[in-house]
Formats: sequence, C-alpha cells, structure tokens
Amino acid sequence: MTLITGLDHVQIEAPADCESAARQFFGELLGLPELQKPALLAVRGGAWFGLPDGRQLHIGVTPDFQPRQKGHPALRCTDLGRVMTQLEGHGVPYRTDDDAGVPRLYLRDPWGNRLEIVEGQHAAPPVRRERP
Repeated sequence: MTLITGLDHVQIEAPADCESAARQFFGELLGLPELQKPALLAVRGGAWFGLPDGRQLHIGVTPDFQPRQKGHPALRCTDLGRVMTQLEGHGVPYRTDDDAGVPRLYLRDPWGNRLEIVEGQHAAPPVRRERP
C-alpha cells in the first residue's frame, strides 16, 4: 500500500517584506495566480501561488534568510522557448541545458534561490532492487 499519494506544495524561503517581489515574479512574470493564505498563517508574511495541476508554491518568510544554492523546485512548462522569451523581456538571466534528457533552464528568484523550469517532465523509471 502506498502511504504518500502526491505532492501538495513546495515552499521557497524568502526574507521579510518579500510579498511585493513575490507577486511581481511569480504572479506577473510567471503567470501564477496568488492564493489566499489562511488567516492564522497570513500574519507570518509571504505569499502562496497556485500551479495549474492543483499543487501550490508557497513563499515563506524565514529569519536570517540565506538563498538556496542547490536545492530547488522544478516547475514544468510546455514551451521552454516561450518561457525564455518572457524572461529575456524582463531582463531575468538564466542558463539552459539538457543534461537530464529534457530541455530545462535554471534561474534565480528575486532573493537568489535557485529555480528550474523543465519542458515536459523528467523520465525516470523506478529503481528495481533485488531482494536477498
């Protein structure tokens, strides 16, 4: 029986007063709708955004914020070229590769966290282990 049924959300850490930059970057630039946070959590700051598949991206305020250099969420798209055009139009630098077998790019959010955007999805079959 499977215990985990899916992924609900990913949280990205950000410094205090990040809300305006979050709305501009994730809302306006990437086109994600902002979601209303529960009242008890809203007082902590940050912002939540919806993904088309029902999952969520949470921006959470953390004391002594340090940007993530390696760990990152990977967002999906159907047209990486269109994403690159959008980023270039807003002066957002990125780098591309296809090392994982799919076209993808890496960029930094407004606070320096690493993000990945992949066209389609990574094809990674389950590891089969022989039992002794």
